[in-house]
Amino acid sequence: MNTLKKYSGIVWIVMGIAVGYFNIIIMGIPKFQTGKQDDLVFGIVNMFVLTPIVVGGLLIFGYYALKGEYADEKV
Repeated sequence: MNTLKKYSGIVWIVMGIAVGYFNIIIMGIPKFQTGKQDDLVFGIVNMFVLTPIVVGGLLIFGYYALKGEYADEKV
């Protein structure tokens, strides 16, 4: 079970990178280019508030899973 937890750390890290790419490239930058005020506010909130929180949380969770912090017994 501990090896499954360690391999899930890789999944969390890859998911963090994918979410970061999606939030920046798909959801963030196109909202800045439309010129509408509503899209600009959504783009700013998405790029500078939501993306760091979500990506940082996934990457940290994956890092700790890889390091074995969630293991049943500390080795």
